[in-house]
Amino acid sequence: MSSAAPRTTGQDHLWSVDEHLEDILATVRPLEPIELQLLDAQGCVLVEDVTVPVSLPPFDNSSMDGYAVRVADVAGASEEFPAVLEVVGDVAAGQADLLHVGPGQAARIMTGAPLPPGAETVVPVEWTDGGLGEGPVSGMRARALAPEGAAGQVRVYRPAEARAHVRAKGSDVRAGDRALEAGTVLGPPQIALLAAIGRGTVRVRPRPRVVVLSTGSELVQPGEELGSGQIYDSNSFALTAAARDAGALAYRVGAVADDAETLRSTIEDQLIRADLLVTTGGVSVGAYDVVKEALSHVGDEDEPGSGVEFRKLAMQPGKPQGFGSIGPDHTPLLALPGNPVSSYVSFELFVRPAIRTLMGLTDVHRPRRRATLRADRALTSPKGRRQFLRGAYADGAVTPVGGSGSHLVAALAQADALIVVPEDVESVEPGAEVEVVLLG
Repeated sequence: MSSAAPRTTGQDHLWSVDEHLEDILATVRPLEPIELQLLDAQGCVLVEDVTVPVSLPPFDNSSMDGYAVRVADVAGASEEFPAVLEVVGDVAAGQADLLHVGPGQAARIMTGAPLPPGAETVVPVEWTDGGLGEGPVSGMRARALAPEGAAGQVRVYRPAEARAHVRAKGSDVRAGDRALEAGTVLGPPQIALLAAIGRGTVRVRPRPRVVVLSTGSELVQPGEELGSGQIYDSNSFALTAAARDAGALAYRVGAVADDAETLRSTIEDQLIRADLLVTTGGVSVGAYDVVKEALSHVGDEDEPGSGVEFRKLAMQPGKPQGFGSIGPDHTPLLALPGNPVSSYVSFELFVRPAIRTLMGLTDVHRPRRRATLRADRALTSPKGRRQFLRGAYADGAVTPVGGSGSHLVAALAQADALIVVPEDVESVEPGAEVEVVLLG
């Protein structure tokens, strides 16, 4: 992260969503590249092009279990007049010393095995009698059960064109081709390709380590008994899952009670494993808003450029927000509101793009679409606030889910989109076109 502190304005300044996000993305920097083993690189972003050192496949090989033959020897073959060939042996996958197939000969060949010298095509075993002399067969008998199958004669009942059922050398990729571009996110298919071309390690930007921490003396771990005035801590679970979904390695810290010193100490302990810290709760104007109390004056002469600024944003939900950096490495910290919907919407708008930026991605935002509003009545929105309502999106239309309350977790669980109502719009009629942020 850059050591530049976020810009400051008066306490009463109302920040726009775009201003706050701009500050975050101007400050967060992609993580430094490292060399990782393939499986450790899953989910990471390549920082350099990968060139193919060896063609795939590296040799002509069979795509079927069958017999490697010469084209002329099976020309005109039929069930009434089969071609009868001498079987000279087996060619198995991984076999180094290959048989030579001469005129009137055939080699029993397995899927993936190299096409032997002299052979021009492969006839599937289903087109033959499998060497048993009893008409077409459905498959080969295992060599262990019938070693004699690799010798004797085989009857072929259908002709085959040149190079039928043969995977040509380099038909997948050729040596010197670009296998993967810098900026590619490594998923299972990309890992498979890297392994197939012999790469054991790859240079990537690592997945960011994100520590999620919720605050509130009323919070109880799920699975424990609720006491009077207590609620279960859902925010830390939601945001940890969201961070993992964004591509991070996310760690959840148990809820911290409303004590500034305890919170400050907990955050300092977590710095060793964090590329990004996310807190939820304690950022408003109440007497027990400990995140604000604990972090408002973080940053001293030993850590120039550090500090967390708390802001009011022209948005609903999610008006109170905090952003800055802490610790000797200027670890970025985003402080989100405590209401469940507010914290989740804030994550999608601000934290997810920060995570994707740390990963080194260029497109850090959720996709957006224009959609027709399907609703029983007009949507209302406070003037001067950009509102984000939960919605279900399908076939170019979006339907509101639940109300505008920032505590409605059940409605959030049914939503796969956010309906965006701009600051200058106070009412949206059914049938109107709206912007939606797709969450899935």
